[in-house]
Amino acid sequence: MPAISYSFTSRLIPVLAALLVVATAGCGEDPQSPTDPPEPTMAVVPAAGALSWVQVSPGPGHTCGVTTTDQLYCWGYNYFGQLGDGTTSNRLTPVRVQAGGLRFRRVSAGNYHTCAVTSDNRAYCWGLNLWGRLGDGTTTRRLTPAVVSGGLRFRLVRAGADHSCGVTPENRAYCWGSNQFGQLGDGTETERLTPAPIATGLPFRHLSAGSNHTCGVTTSDRGYCWGYNPFGQLGDGTAIKRLTPTAVAGGLQFDQVNPGSNHTCGVTTDDRAYCWGDNYSGALGDGTTERRLSPVAVAGGLRLSGVSTGGAHTCAVSPSDRAYCWGNNFYGQLGDGTTTRRLTPVAVVGGFPFQLINGSGHTCAVTTSNRAYCWGNNIYGQLGDGTTQRRLRPRRVGGS
Repeated sequence: MPAISYSFTSRLIPVLAALLVVATAGCGEDPQSPTDPPEPTMAVVPAAGALSWVQVSPGPGHTCGVTTTDQLYCWGYNYFGQLGDGTTSNRLTPVRVQAGGLRFRRVSAGNYHTCAVTSDNRAYCWGLNLWGRLGDGTTTRRLTPAVVSGGLRFRLVRAGADHSCGVTPENRAYCWGSNQFGQLGDGTETERLTPAPIATGLPFRHLSAGSNHTCGVTTSDRGYCWGYNPFGQLGDGTAIKRLTPTAVAGGLQFDQVNPGSNHTCGVTTDDRAYCWGDNYSGALGDGTTERRLSPVAVAGGLRLSGVSTGGAHTCAVSPSDRAYCWGNNFYGQLGDGTTTRRLTPVAVVGGFPFQLINGSGHTCAVTTSNRAYCWGNNIYGQLGDGTTQRRLRPRRVGGS
């Protein structure tokens, strides 16, 4: 999500001013402000350059990853306990999540919380629990993983801004947390402290939680989105909020659809990338800055087998393991060695063979040899290289 720059409304006024700190990071705004909370101790832990990774997931201010030995590590911003190490200390390099010996398959870093799935398909979440985004039936902050209530088994879980969603092995979809814009897809605007089934009963193969909207792909390869829609990020040809899944216009067959903050992108089953929604920073990659209410092809004719939407930028990998990014580049999150905004895909420098890529205010990717690299904003150490220095090109996690 998972990862993403998020917008907030009047419901957040009573919340601590700290909630605004990282949210601006993915939008190209300066995250340092007079309203920042007191910083926790910045703890430096041993470098983790020797770790091998199967997946890395960046949020706006922190990052988490799963190793080839099914261990879970996080680093970066930790004011709400989203690193899961039992503390609120920021970390400049990966630190092991305190999970009592659990083995993990996948992880998703949200705004101020994190969710993951164990090898036996149990879902756990930790960090800020405002509106029940952890799904444990409470609104209590958790500094270590807490099991998602209901006894459900999940094969994937995605953490968004203020909500989370998951899909069971039987392709049943559930969401929980904030529902102010209908992003839970249950036909209401009622927040849920535990998983609630998505309306319509569609069988979802892939699902992802964005800022205030959610998107998924059914087992018949059709894309659906729901929730907030002022920029056309649902892709249904309108700017109307939807409380239940609504088909993405155009009849395309998708392999995946990933929502960001105010835009969404997907890759079709024939490896073509399409985007829609807000395009102020060029995040749609169509060579313009025009908002799109339905899918438009990413320029350049590239074959892309995976796509990830950040706050105002997008990245993808090709079937030949090359990485490309476009859109906002204020922090160097495009990885092309510059801070120049790009309206069409540009190659990430370094020639690394990346198999997976994910973006937020920063971007991270995993190579075919299971090495993790991150670049872009690093104010809280979210790149995991042992510094807080912004990087304009890929930097190996662990600092080596």
